[in-house]
Amino acid sequence: MTSKKLLNTVAGCADDALAGLVACNPSLQLLQGHRVALRSDLDSLKGRVALLSGGGSGHEPAHAGFIGKGMLTGVIAGAVFTSPAVGSILAAIRAVAQVGTVGTLLIVKNYTGDRLNFGLAREQAQAEGIPVEMVVIGDDSAFTVLKKAGRRGLCGTVLIHKVAGALAEAGVGLEEITERVSAVAKAMGTLGVSLSSCSVPGSKPTFELSPDEVELGLGIHGEAGVRRIKMASADEIVTLMLDHMTASSSVSRVPVQSGSSVVLMVNNLGGLSFLELGIIADAAVRALEGRGVKIARALVGTFMSALEMPGISLTLLLVDEPLLKLIDAETTASAWPNVAKVSVTGRKRSRAAPAEPLEAPDSTAAGGLTSKRVALVLERVCATLLGLEEHLNALDRAAGDGDCGTTHSRAARAIQGWLKEGPPPASPAQLLSKLSLLLLEKMGGSSGALYGLFLTAAAQPLKAKTDLPAWSAAMDAGLEAMQKYGKATPGDRTMLDSLWAARQELQAWKSPGANLFQVLTKAVQSAEAAAEATKNMEAGAGRASYISSARLDQPDPGAVAAAAVLRAILEALQSPAV
Repeated sequence: MTSKKLLNTVAGCADDALAGLVACNPSLQLLQGHRVALRSDLDSLKGRVALLSGGGSGHEPAHAGFIGKGMLTGVIAGAVFTSPAVGSILAAIRAVAQVGTVGTLLIVKNYTGDRLNFGLAREQAQAEGIPVEMVVIGDDSAFTVLKKAGRRGLCGTVLIHKVAGALAEAGVGLEEITERVSAVAKAMGTLGVSLSSCSVPGSKPTFELSPDEVELGLGIHGEAGVRRIKMASADEIVTLMLDHMTASSSVSRVPVQSGSSVVLMVNNLGGLSFLELGIIADAAVRALEGRGVKIARALVGTFMSALEMPGISLTLLLVDEPLLKLIDAETTASAWPNVAKVSVTGRKRSRAAPAEPLEAPDSTAAGGLTSKRVALVLERVCATLLGLEEHLNALDRAAGDGDCGTTHSRAARAIQGWLKEGPPPASPAQLLSKLSLLLLEKMGGSSGALYGLFLTAAAQPLKAKTDLPAWSAAMDAGLEAMQKYGKATPGDRTMLDSLWAARQELQAWKSPGANLFQVLTKAVQSAEAAAEATKNMEAGAGRASYISSARLDQPDPGAVAAAAVLRAILEALQSPAV
């Protein structure tokens, strides 16, 4: 079965993709009759060297994303994973020659089709009297023994685009640029790893991997790598990649050692999430610095992809200060990142968190509660939430991402850990404030924010008094804050429904002579009934409101959790141990 892709036609996808880039970038133009993109200010290059590159489509943003002042003059694109036509390459060479450039350098990745087609176009252009040179880039560090075809051209080619572009912009001649970038190309290596293959439009995936396998040393055309390894952590995979790239026994090794200074590229092969890319980047920086390697610059992003391949490649380029100046030189190329011109290694990566403000003295008494009683109540609440984890997750799968129970269990474990550090404050205002900060930091999700808001606001009325009317006012303040920022109202099928029902009963605490347990019991019963009633409600807020079905046949997990917390508090307070 072929994979789904957002195309107009398979045959026209490469043309459409290039046209889309040019349509959105006024600094680019298409060369009529050819799949060629050129700088729109081509006339400004008179007297300078032009730089052309290209290859098959499917590697976006390479190569057209790197057209611009300080990088490429133009790009010739083939069909997906197919070398461009000789006629189009020659047309591009003629186009840049006609504006008065003093020569053209072709930057070609080391693949047979690219070498042949660019090489033939070069010969024809030279026969017409146009000065043309060609450098073939092979930065693949996958193969440990020499292959007749040589090392494949991978993401390191983008760094050659940058170095050559900076030299051309500085007015350096064709012969010198060719010599200098050829030397730079020998000082770098790239290695890729992927969780699965990619698929050319209209075709099936190029290879299959079992769920516990990872492909190491693969190219950028969906071809398999040098070996398959077992799935491992990001740290372990990065370590394996660096070991492979720098192994002294490998003919394609990068001679990186302790004391070396490098540019690191962490390249998304197309389908990896940005979250995973950040994890890999962190692992690579730590691993290299752990080996005594200085990371002069780090580039993280998508530079040379293989369609939707969920993988990454790491590129290491040995650099000195003159080469770094070329890497740092200005460019208008849209796909080149805005890299800080300072070393990554040696920079302080964190700053001290601000100190917590000193607590104001609490003038209220403990309100009848001791620290021991508070701890017992909280332990009962935690045990209840931990016991409900799977049930709440099951309820949440119908309308959310199935983690409501996990989120509440995370809060319970955070509270348990906090209780082990020492007795909780007996002061209600301080207790609720501490719990608010704890849940905001540890619970996560919208539930953590809502509970944090509730507790922060509820603490305020308890600073002056801790009698039953004050506790009723605390409930009012907490729910007002939840509604203000959460935007839910009663009847929206959220945790607010349970708490709102309890609040209505707790208004009785404001009457003289109100009984603590009688009112609280009614409040808990009302909260439980309201939680059960949410299964007949249409979701008006929260993630469940986006579900296409108008009604859900299970109660809201947040409402169930809130009612369970109130039940646990009641039972703990009624317990003889308390």
